[in-house]
Amino acid sequence: MIPKTVLKRAWPLIGLWFVATQAFAQQSFTLQEAISYGIQKNVSVKNAEVDAESANSRIGEIRSIGLPQVGASLNLVHNPIIQRIFLPPTFGNPNAGPDDPPIAAKFGVNYGGAASLTVNQLLFSATWLLGLKAAEAYRSLAQKQITQSKLMVVENVSKAYYGVLIAEERATILNLNIGRLDSLVRETRILNQNGFVEKIDIDRLEVQVNNLKTERQKVQNLVELSYYLLKFQMGIKLDEPIALADRITEQNVALIQRDMLNQERSFNYNDRIEYSLLKDQKNLAEMDVTNVRRQYLPTIAAFGTYGYNIGLEKFRIFTNPWFNSATVGLAFQVPIFDGFQKKYKLQQNQFTVKKIDQSMGLLEQSIDLQVKSASVGITNGLETLKTQKRNLELSQEIVRVSKIKYKSGTGSNIEVLNAESSLKESQTNYFAALYDLLLSKVDLDKARGQLLLK
Repeated sequence: MIPKTVLKRAWPLIGLWFVATQAFAQQSFTLQEAISYGIQKNVSVKNAEVDAESANSRIGEIRSIGLPQVGASLNLVHNPIIQRIFLPPTFGNPNAGPDDPPIAAKFGVNYGGAASLTVNQLLFSATWLLGLKAAEAYRSLAQKQITQSKLMVVENVSKAYYGVLIAEERATILNLNIGRLDSLVRETRILNQNGFVEKIDIDRLEVQVNNLKTERQKVQNLVELSYYLLKFQMGIKLDEPIALADRITEQNVALIQRDMLNQERSFNYNDRIEYSLLKDQKNLAEMDVTNVRRQYLPTIAAFGTYGYNIGLEKFRIFTNPWFNSATVGLAFQVPIFDGFQKKYKLQQNQFTVKKIDQSMGLLEQSIDLQVKSASVGITNGLETLKTQKRNLELSQEIVRVSKIKYKSGTGSNIEVLNAESSLKESQTNYFAALYDLLLSKVDLDKARGQLLLK
């Protein structure tokens, strides 16, 4: 058994080893690395990729219709009771009279067999040719659905990443505030011991410190929850530790300001994946209209069959000779009248095209609104952040001056507490404005279809 004294001395080393191991095990991600990881691991993206593979299989299925269709068959038949046909009584017997019963002759033999090889080749089908074109459009649609899933990951990971950074910054600031107030509490205790301040001044400061510690606990819980959300969006297990390599700096705000100045007023609707998907859906719907019209055209196919057959009274299928036969030909299928089924189906498909046209117009208006809303959000966010930054600087100065006045005996304890409360409020407002600005930038990039370009 290990002595307690040895364990007691070893605990600090064990703790350091554990912390070092955990730090080494942590994965560190920049924003772009987090986005790339999320795109690779996200289930929605994986499902979209599976759908794209399924689309390729569907294209192969459609193409295979135009290839030769070859089939073979082998039939062995036993007739326990042979069906009979009825012949006139004079058949083979000219002396029979009309009143004699008909001749019931067996029609077949007890055993039979047939083996054949059949080949069918489609020569012309207007609907199949259009199907090949539609299959390629379906492939494009499946690929764009992958892009749509990736865009969703980029948006969600970006917002979750920024949420973690803001929460961590708030936690850091709260720790600084608590440290500053703790120092003030210690100094006030000394002043109280020397008879310069009352005990109530210490109590007021301790209340403020306790409130800040409660606020810090809430923010720490928010940091933990923000990490859970980020790991969920990235496709990482919630209990797996990660670290963030990026930090929010003044450069982030400067880049947003620069982007706003350099942005062109016009943009292309086709950059939005939703709009591009609607165009592909319209293309497929128009092909459906054309497909119904082409169903009025004939279908031409060639076929050929080569085989052997045999018939016997006794089961000697594999010893007696088989007799061969062959057929070749062309098959024409011409639709004449279907009770107006194609007419009404054509109308339904035309209505679908009309609905997609209307949806595209509505989406254009929606994109315009999203771009305008996000641009206004960034403009307002920059102004708000500028104001909140100035308020934060003023609050910090007020705290500094109020503490100097308090220590010199010209200010009150309440004045210091009010200054600290105003500082905490200014800090909260500043980080809220910064977070809103970052989210507005993500929303603007999404509205302009530029998320994957960032």
